[in-house]
Amino acid sequence: MITALDKHTALVLIDLQQGILQTASKTPLQPGMSSVAEALENTSALINAFRKNELPIIIVNVNSYGQPWTKTRKDHAISSTQPPSEDYLKIVDEIETSENDIFITKHSWSAFFNTGLHEVLQQRKVTNIVLGGVATSIGVEGTARDANVLGYNLSFAIDAMSDFTQEAHQHTVTRIFPRIGEVGTTQEIIDKLPTL
Repeated sequence: MITALDKHTALVLIDLQQGILQTASKTPLQPGMSSVAEALENTSALINAFRKNELPIIIVNVNSYGQPWTKTRKDHAISSTQPPSEDYLKIVDEIETSENDIFITKHSWSAFFNTGLHEVLQQRKVTNIVLGGVATSIGVEGTARDANVLGYNLSFAIDAMSDFTQEAHQHTVTRIFPRIGEVGTTQEIIDKLPTL
């Protein structure tokens, strides 16, 4: 439940890029998880509300090509052997970006690891982060865990997220997020936004 948002709140959107969403959109829709189209619609509502209130919006994409963690042994193969195409990295057209938005490229699950995100947020005195994006259990959760360690208040817009599997999404939303922040809907977050 979203009880409050701080005066200095930022919206951080994770991996809403063509390459990720093409894969996620093939996930069969199941109860308890928004489709990619629904997540994008709710994300647009969040963006509009944050713009109206002149609060920072951070757009994050991922490019893990050549990163050491992609070369380690694991049961599930990661396809990072070729540089991604420009289309893979491009934020989808449904997300209306602005030159005033802050753009971060991450190279791992977390938007905080080896990026300037923490410094950007500190410069703006941000104490609360609203998170959305794809995939819930990967990029969003990875970013949220680091944000929690850094002491940010976290608000999760669960209907502005989607994942590759319903099981992974549900585990993150019901087991992980409530331990590190507050979970609610896009509308609940908009209703609590600090106004100008």
